[in-house]
Amino acid sequence: MDQKKIAKLIKSLLHEIEENSGREGLKKTPERVARSFEKIFGGYDKYPHELMTKFDGESYDEMIICRNIDFYSTCEHHLQPFFGQVFIGYIPDGKIIGISKLPRIVEIFSRRLQNQERLTMQIADTLNNMLRPRGVGVIIKGRHFCMMARGVEKQNSLMTTSACRGLFKNNAKTRSEFLKLIE
Repeated sequence: MDQKKIAKLIKSLLHEIEENSGREGLKKTPERVARSFEKIFGGYDKYPHELMTKFDGESYDEMIICRNIDFYSTCEHHLQPFFGQVFIGYIPDGKIIGISKLPRIVEIFSRRLQNQERLTMQIADTLNNMLRPRGVGVIIKGRHFCMMARGVEKQNSLMTTSACRGLFKNNAKTRSEFLKLIE
């Protein structure tokens, strides 16, 4: 990311909305925004396969769940934040991954311009393709600033998306167990 170019664009944007980029509170805003973009959009130069560490599952064949994984992302339609929690479950087929890898996968994909539906599928597909478990379930509950601050202006709306693969999709009992355990 070219921070100088981003700062210049932000200064131009401030001018376009009829703000004075030279006033006290805004003098360093273009540079601050450019630096913040390094974190906000830091998922573009990271790839899940580079961090995935698989371990022998020692015959463990029950559901593994990581819940309440906080995420922050940016809506690709309005460039507004959306945020919430991710719930991930999988049933291993010989291999497991380190539990910290699940939030890291969420972080990689959420730190890109996104929509919640794609984010949900990317997490599920990545785990399914890299780990080859018997099943994967991903649920995301998100609050969208674009819906809160503009348009319909509904402050308490919560969007829920899910992506299920393998047993989580094809077995109602497995799906039901997952949903019960993440409550």
